[in-house]
Amino acid sequence: MKKKPAISIVIPMYNVENYLRRCLDSLQNQTFSDWQAICVNDGSKDKTSEIAHEYAKKDKRFVVIDKENGGQSEARNIAVKQATGDFILFLDSDDFIHHQTLELTYNAAIKNSADMVMFNHDVKFHDALRKRLLQGEDISGVLPEKRNKIYSGARAKLVKNVIFHATEKKRTFRVKRPIRRHCYPVLALYRAELVKERPFIRGIIIEDFPWWVSILMARPKTVMLDLPLYFYMPNGASTLNSAKDLFMLQSLSVGLKASFDLYKQNATTAEFKHFNREFLWPFIIIMMQKVRGLTNKKNIDAAKKSVLDVYNHGVCDMPCNGRAKKYKRRIQEFIK
Repeated sequence: MKKKPAISIVIPMYNVENYLRRCLDSLQNQTFSDWQAICVNDGSKDKTSEIAHEYAKKDKRFVVIDKENGGQSEARNIAVKQATGDFILFLDSDDFIHHQTLELTYNAAIKNSADMVMFNHDVKFHDALRKRLLQGEDISGVLPEKRNKIYSGARAKLVKNVIFHATEKKRTFRVKRPIRRHCYPVLALYRAELVKERPFIRGIIIEDFPWWVSILMARPKTVMLDLPLYFYMPNGASTLNSAKDLFMLQSLSVGLKASFDLYKQNATTAEFKHFNREFLWPFIIIMMQKVRGLTNKKNIDAAKKSVLDVYNHGVCDMPCNGRAKKYKRRIQEFIK
Protein backbone atom coordinates (compact mmCIF):
# COMPACT_ATOMS: atom_id res chain seq x y z
CA MET A 1 0.00 0.00 0.00
CA LYS A 2 1.35 3.39 -1.00
CA LYS A 3 2.37 5.57 1.95
CA LYS A 4 0.48 8.84 2.39
CA PRO A 5 2.60 11.98 2.08
CA ALA A 6 2.93 14.22 5.11
CA ILE A 7 1.97 17.34 3.14
CA SER A 8 -0.13 17.94 0.03
CA ILE A 9 0.51 21.20 -1.82
CA VAL A 10 -2.46 22.61 -3.73
CA ILE A 11 -1.49 24.60 -6.84
CA PRO A 12 -4.19 26.08 -9.12
CA MET A 13 -2.68 27.11 -12.47
CA TYR A 14 -3.86 29.43 -15.22
CA ASN A 15 -1.62 30.94 -17.91
CA VAL A 16 1.52 31.09 -15.77
CA GLU A 17 4.17 29.79 -18.15
CA ASN A 18 6.53 32.63 -17.17
CA TYR A 19 6.32 31.85 -13.45
CA LEU A 20 5.55 28.14 -13.07
CA ARG A 21 9.07 26.72 -13.22
CA ARG A 22 10.21 28.92 -10.36
CA CYS A 23 7.17 27.82 -8.33
CA LEU A 24 7.73 24.10 -8.91
CA ASP A 25 11.50 24.40 -8.45
CA SER A 26 10.87 25.87 -5.00
CA LEU A 27 9.14 22.60 -4.09
CA GLN A 28 11.88 20.38 -5.46
CA ASN A 29 14.42 22.41 -3.47
CA GLN A 30 12.65 21.85 -0.15
CA THR A 31 14.64 20.47 2.79
CA PHE A 32 11.52 18.39 3.57
CA SER A 33 10.86 15.69 0.95
CA ASP A 34 7.67 13.93 2.08
CA TRP A 35 5.16 15.83 -0.04
CA GLN A 36 2.90 15.65 -3.07
CA ALA A 37 1.85 18.58 -5.27
CA ILE A 38 -1.61 18.58 -6.86
CA CYS A 39 -1.31 20.91 -9.86
CA VAL A 40 -4.68 21.79 -11.42
CA ASN A 41 -4.44 23.35 -14.86
CA ASP A 42 -7.59 25.46 -15.10
CA GLY A 43 -7.91 25.65 -18.88
CA SER A 44 -4.66 27.50 -19.57
CA LYS A 45 -4.07 28.68 -23.14
CA ASP A 46 -0.29 28.89 -22.90
CA LYS A 47 2.37 26.27 -22.03
CA THR A 48 1.36 25.93 -18.38
CA SER A 49 0.08 22.35 -18.75
CA GLU A 50 3.10 21.30 -20.82
CA ILE A 51 5.51 22.58 -18.15
CA ALA A 52 3.60 20.92 -15.30
CA HIS A 53 3.55 17.56 -17.10
CA GLU A 54 7.27 17.90 -17.73
CA TYR A 55 7.87 18.06 -13.96
CA ALA A 56 5.41 15.23 -13.25
CA LYS A 57 7.18 12.97 -15.72
CA LYS A 58 10.49 13.41 -13.88
CA ASP A 59 9.16 13.57 -10.32
CA LYS A 60 6.20 11.40 -9.28
CA ARG A 61 5.41 13.71 -6.38
CA PHE A 62 3.82 16.07 -8.91
CA VAL A 63 0.26 15.20 -9.95
CA VAL A 64 -1.27 17.19 -12.83
CA ILE A 65 -5.00 17.55 -13.45
CA ASP A 66 -6.14 19.25 -16.67
CA LYS A 67 -9.65 20.71 -16.75
CA GLU A 68 -11.72 23.34 -18.52
CA ASN A 69 -11.59 26.82 -17.06
CA GLY A 70 -13.82 27.12 -14.02
CA GLY A 71 -12.04 29.55 -11.75
CA GLN A 72 -9.60 29.34 -8.89
CA SER A 73 -12.16 28.17 -6.31
CA GLU A 74 -13.10 25.15 -8.39
CA ALA A 75 -9.46 24.33 -9.13
CA ARG A 76 -8.55 24.46 -5.43
CA ASN A 77 -11.57 22.36 -4.44
CA ILE A 78 -10.64 19.67 -6.98
CA ALA A 79 -7.05 19.58 -5.72
CA VAL A 80 -8.14 19.38 -2.07
CA LYS A 81 -10.35 16.38 -2.86
CA GLN A 82 -7.37 14.62 -4.48
CA ALA A 83 -4.97 15.49 -1.66
CA THR A 84 -3.95 12.56 0.54
CA GLY A 85 -1.50 14.31 2.89
CA ASP A 86 -1.98 14.75 6.62
CA PHE A 87 -1.54 18.50 6.06
CA ILE A 88 -2.36 20.84 3.17
CA LEU A 89 -0.50 23.93 1.99
CA PHE A 90 -1.81 26.29 -0.70
CA LEU A 91 0.67 27.71 -3.20
CA ASP A 92 -0.30 30.04 -6.04
CA SER A 93 1.43 29.13 -9.28
CA ASP A 94 2.98 32.55 -9.86
CA ASP A 95 4.48 32.56 -6.35
CA PHE A 96 7.11 30.39 -4.66
CA ILE A 97 8.27 29.40 -1.18
CA HIS A 98 11.46 29.43 0.89
CA HIS A 99 13.34 26.11 0.80
CA GLN A 100 12.61 25.44 4.51
CA THR A 101 8.89 26.24 4.42
CA LEU A 102 7.63 22.66 4.59
CA GLU A 103 10.23 21.58 7.15
CA LEU A 104 9.62 24.44 9.57
CA THR A 105 5.83 24.44 9.37
CA TYR A 106 5.48 20.66 9.61
CA ASN A 107 7.82 20.45 12.59
CA ALA A 108 5.91 23.24 14.34
CA ALA A 109 2.59 21.48 13.67
CA ILE A 110 3.80 18.15 15.05
CA LYS A 111 5.59 19.64 18.06
CA ASN A 112 2.51 21.62 19.12
CA SER A 113 -0.21 19.24 17.86
CA ALA A 114 -1.46 22.23 15.88
CA ASP A 115 -4.25 22.41 13.32
CA MET A 116 -2.70 25.39 11.56
CA VAL A 117 0.76 26.93 11.31
CA MET A 118 0.83 30.46 9.96
CA PHE A 119 3.81 32.36 8.57
CA ASN A 120 4.62 35.58 6.69
CA HIS A 121 5.45 36.61 3.16
CA ASP A 122 8.50 38.68 2.27
CA VAL A 123 6.92 42.15 2.29
CA LYS A 124 10.03 44.05 1.14
CA PHE A 125 10.50 41.72 -1.84
CA HIS A 126 6.87 42.08 -2.87
CA ASP A 127 6.87 45.87 -2.56
CA ALA A 128 10.08 46.17 -4.59
CA LEU A 129 8.65 43.95 -7.35
CA ARG A 130 5.42 45.91 -7.42
CA LYS A 131 7.32 49.14 -8.08
CA ARG A 132 9.29 47.49 -10.88
CA LEU A 133 6.12 46.04 -12.40
CA LEU A 134 4.47 49.47 -12.43
CA GLN A 135 7.55 50.78 -14.29
CA GLY A 136 7.00 48.16 -16.98
CA GLU A 137 9.90 45.87 -16.05
CA ASP A 138 9.88 42.10 -16.52
CA ILE A 139 9.92 40.59 -13.02
CA SER A 140 9.43 36.94 -13.96
CA GLY A 141 13.07 36.03 -13.29
CA VAL A 142 13.69 38.11 -10.19
CA LEU A 143 14.67 36.23 -7.02
CA PRO A 144 14.66 37.50 -3.41
CA GLU A 145 17.78 37.96 -1.30
CA LYS A 146 16.32 35.84 1.49
CA ARG A 147 15.65 32.79 -0.68
CA ASN A 148 18.81 30.99 0.52
CA LYS A 149 18.79 32.19 4.12
CA ILE A 150 18.93 29.33 6.62
CA TYR A 151 16.69 29.51 9.68
CA SER A 152 18.11 27.43 12.53
CA GLY A 153 15.15 28.01 14.81
CA ALA A 154 11.63 29.20 14.25
CA ARG A 155 10.23 32.06 16.30
CA ALA A 156 6.97 30.29 17.13
CA LYS A 157 4.03 31.40 19.25
CA LEU A 158 1.07 29.22 20.17
CA VAL A 159 -2.07 31.41 20.29
CA LYS A 160 -5.28 30.65 22.18
CA ASN A 161 -7.83 31.97 19.67
CA VAL A 162 -6.45 32.96 16.28
CA ILE A 163 -9.54 35.05 15.49
CA PHE A 164 -8.27 37.85 17.72
CA HIS A 165 -4.90 37.89 15.93
CA ALA A 166 -6.37 38.32 12.42
CA THR A 167 -7.43 41.40 10.48
CA GLU A 168 -8.02 42.63 6.96
CA LYS A 169 -6.95 46.15 7.88
CA LYS A 170 -3.53 47.52 6.96
CA ARG A 171 -3.46 49.45 10.24
CA THR A 172 -5.26 48.40 13.38
CA PHE A 173 -4.89 48.95 17.10
CA ARG A 174 -7.27 46.32 18.49
CA VAL A 175 -5.70 43.08 17.31
CA LYS A 176 -3.52 40.88 19.48
CA ARG A 177 0.11 40.38 18.49
CA PRO A 178 1.44 38.65 16.54
CA ILE A 179 -0.90 39.93 13.84
CA ARG A 180 -1.94 38.04 10.70
CA ARG A 181 -3.10 40.54 8.10
CA HIS A 182 -5.34 39.77 5.12
CA CYS A 183 -7.25 36.72 3.96
CA TYR A 184 -4.48 34.80 2.21
CA PRO A 185 -4.99 31.00 2.30
CA VAL A 186 -1.42 30.58 1.03
CA LEU A 187 0.27 31.74 4.23
CA ALA A 188 -0.42 28.68 6.37
CA LEU A 189 -0.07 24.93 6.71
CA TYR A 190 -3.42 23.33 7.58
CA ARG A 191 -4.40 19.98 9.01
CA ALA A 192 -6.18 18.28 6.11
CA GLU A 193 -9.51 17.80 7.89
CA LEU A 194 -9.74 21.54 8.55
CA VAL A 195 -9.55 22.29 4.82
CA LYS A 196 -11.52 19.36 3.42
CA GLU A 197 -14.57 20.34 5.45
CA ARG A 198 -14.55 23.92 4.12
CA PRO A 199 -14.60 24.23 0.30
CA PHE A 200 -14.13 27.55 -1.49
CA ILE A 201 -17.30 29.17 -2.86
CA ARG A 202 -17.40 28.52 -6.61
CA GLY A 203 -18.06 31.14 -9.26
CA ILE A 204 -16.74 34.20 -7.43
CA ILE A 205 -13.48 36.08 -7.01
CA ILE A 206 -12.10 37.25 -3.66
CA GLU A 207 -13.18 33.80 -2.54
CA ASP A 208 -10.33 33.93 -0.04
CA PHE A 209 -12.36 36.20 2.27
CA PRO A 210 -15.34 33.94 3.13
CA TRP A 211 -13.11 30.85 3.15
CA TRP A 212 -10.57 32.37 5.54
CA VAL A 213 -13.17 33.62 8.01
CA SER A 214 -14.73 30.13 8.04
CA ILE A 215 -11.29 28.75 8.98
CA LEU A 216 -11.04 31.28 11.81
CA MET A 217 -14.52 30.34 13.04
CA ALA A 218 -13.33 26.73 13.39
CA ARG A 219 -11.01 28.05 16.12
CA PRO A 220 -8.05 25.88 15.06
CA LYS A 221 -5.16 25.35 17.45
CA THR A 222 -2.65 27.67 15.82
CA VAL A 223 1.08 28.30 15.82
CA MET A 224 2.33 31.59 14.36
CA LEU A 225 5.84 31.68 12.89
CA ASP A 226 7.46 35.08 12.52
CA LEU A 227 9.35 34.10 9.37
CA PRO A 228 9.06 35.31 5.72
CA LEU A 229 8.63 31.87 4.12
CA TYR A 230 6.46 32.88 1.13
CA PHE A 231 7.40 34.99 -1.88
CA TYR A 232 4.34 36.66 -3.33
CA MET A 233 4.64 37.86 -6.92
CA PRO A 234 2.56 40.84 -8.08
CA ASN A 235 1.08 39.78 -11.40
CA GLY A 236 -0.71 42.33 -13.56
CA ALA A 237 -2.66 39.58 -15.31
CA SER A 238 -3.92 37.84 -12.16
CA THR A 239 -7.62 37.16 -11.60
CA LEU A 240 -8.04 39.87 -9.01
CA ASN A 241 -6.23 42.64 -10.92
CA SER A 242 -8.08 42.05 -14.19
CA ALA A 243 -11.57 41.54 -12.74
CA LYS A 244 -14.38 43.88 -13.68
CA ASP A 245 -15.68 46.10 -10.89
CA LEU A 246 -19.21 44.71 -11.12
CA PHE A 247 -18.09 41.09 -10.83
CA MET A 248 -15.90 42.00 -7.87
CA LEU A 249 -18.82 43.77 -6.19
CA GLN A 250 -21.15 40.83 -6.80
CA SER A 251 -18.53 38.39 -5.50
CA LEU A 252 -18.06 40.45 -2.35
CA SER A 253 -21.81 40.47 -1.76
CA VAL A 254 -21.85 36.65 -1.81
CA GLY A 255 -18.87 36.43 0.53
CA LEU A 256 -20.27 39.03 2.92
CA LYS A 257 -23.58 37.22 3.34
CA ALA A 258 -21.96 33.81 3.80
CA SER A 259 -19.46 35.10 6.37
CA PHE A 260 -22.07 37.15 8.22
CA ASP A 261 -24.36 34.13 8.59
CA LEU A 262 -21.54 31.93 9.84
CA TYR A 263 -20.44 34.38 12.53
CA LYS A 264 -23.95 35.41 13.53
CA GLN A 265 -24.85 31.77 14.18
CA ASN A 266 -21.63 30.53 15.79
CA ALA A 267 -19.49 33.37 17.17
CA THR A 268 -19.36 34.61 20.73
CA THR A 269 -20.18 38.28 21.30
CA ALA A 270 -16.47 39.16 21.44
CA GLU A 271 -15.68 37.14 18.30
CA PHE A 272 -18.50 38.74 16.32
CA LYS A 273 -17.47 42.23 17.44
CA HIS A 274 -13.92 41.54 16.23
CA PHE A 275 -15.17 40.05 12.94
CA ASN A 276 -17.53 42.98 12.35
CA ARG A 277 -14.73 45.52 12.88
CA GLU A 278 -11.72 43.77 11.35
CA PHE A 279 -13.27 41.92 8.39
CA LEU A 280 -16.94 42.63 7.68
CA TRP A 281 -16.83 46.43 7.41
CA PRO A 282 -13.49 46.61 5.58
CA PHE A 283 -15.03 44.41 2.86
CA ILE A 284 -18.34 46.29 2.86
CA ILE A 285 -16.33 49.45 2.19
CA ILE A 286 -14.36 47.75 -0.61
CA MET A 287 -17.65 46.61 -2.14
CA MET A 288 -19.00 50.16 -2.18
CA GLN A 289 -15.75 51.54 -3.61
CA LYS A 290 -16.30 49.31 -6.66
CA VAL A 291 -19.43 51.33 -7.46
CA ARG A 292 -17.22 54.23 -8.57
CA GLY A 293 -15.95 52.22 -11.55
CA LEU A 294 -19.43 51.49 -12.92
CA THR A 295 -20.42 53.63 -15.90
CA ASN A 296 -23.49 52.24 -17.68
CA LYS A 297 -27.00 51.95 -16.25
CA LYS A 298 -27.21 48.17 -16.69
CA ASN A 299 -24.16 47.59 -14.48
CA ILE A 300 -25.29 50.17 -11.93
CA ASP A 301 -28.72 48.50 -11.67
CA ALA A 302 -27.07 45.09 -11.22
CA ALA A 303 -24.83 46.53 -8.52
CA LYS A 304 -27.82 48.06 -6.72
CA LYS A 305 -29.48 44.64 -6.65
CA SER A 306 -26.43 43.03 -5.02
CA VAL A 307 -25.92 45.85 -2.50
CA LEU A 308 -29.63 45.83 -1.62
CA ASP A 309 -29.42 42.08 -1.05
CA VAL A 310 -26.51 42.59 1.36
CA TYR A 311 -28.32 45.42 3.16
CA ASN A 312 -31.58 43.50 3.54
CA HIS A 313 -29.61 40.52 4.84
CA GLY A 314 -28.64 42.58 7.88
CA VAL A 315 -24.94 42.68 7.06
CA CYS A 316 -24.74 46.48 7.43
CA ASP A 317 -26.77 46.77 10.63
CA MET A 318 -23.85 47.38 13.00
CA PRO A 319 -21.38 49.99 11.72
CA CYS A 320 -18.29 49.78 13.92
CA ASN A 321 -16.96 53.35 13.66
CA GLY A 322 -17.48 56.75 12.07
CA ARG A 323 -16.21 55.67 8.67
CA ALA A 324 -18.51 52.65 8.66
CA LYS A 325 -21.48 54.88 9.56
CA LYS A 326 -20.60 57.16 6.63
CA TYR A 327 -20.53 54.20 4.25
CA LYS A 328 -23.83 52.90 5.61
CA ARG A 329 -25.39 56.24 4.65
CA ARG A 330 -23.83 55.90 1.18
CA ILE A 331 -25.34 52.43 0.87
CA GLN A 332 -28.77 53.73 1.85
CA GLU A 333 -28.53 56.53 -0.72
CA PHE A 334 -27.29 54.13 -3.44
CA ILE A 335 -30.12 51.60 -3.06
CA LYS A 336 -32.99 54.16 -2.99
